[in-house]
Amino acid sequence: MRAVVHVSFKKTVLDPQGRTVCSTLNNLGYNGVASVRQGKYFEIELTGDLSPEGARLEVERIARDVLANPVIEEYEIEMQG
Repeated sequence: MRAVVHVSFKKTVLDPQGRTVCSTLNNLGYNGVASVRQGKYFEIELTGDLSPEGARLEVERIARDVLANPVIEEYEIEMQG
């Protein structure tokens, strides 16, 4: 079983790197780009010993406790296979 976790800044938190990327894209002529938000991407391989519910709970704990800073970031989990 595999999980994909996307971590990004909360909408209320400024994203300076995203702003820089957006500005650069506009300067390169990509005028249709209004904003950019950047984030982190994680692929986690899980052992077959976990039930689907147990795997989801495990990944939820990992994302909350290790991968994301809950004060300024949010995360999204996608379970695969």
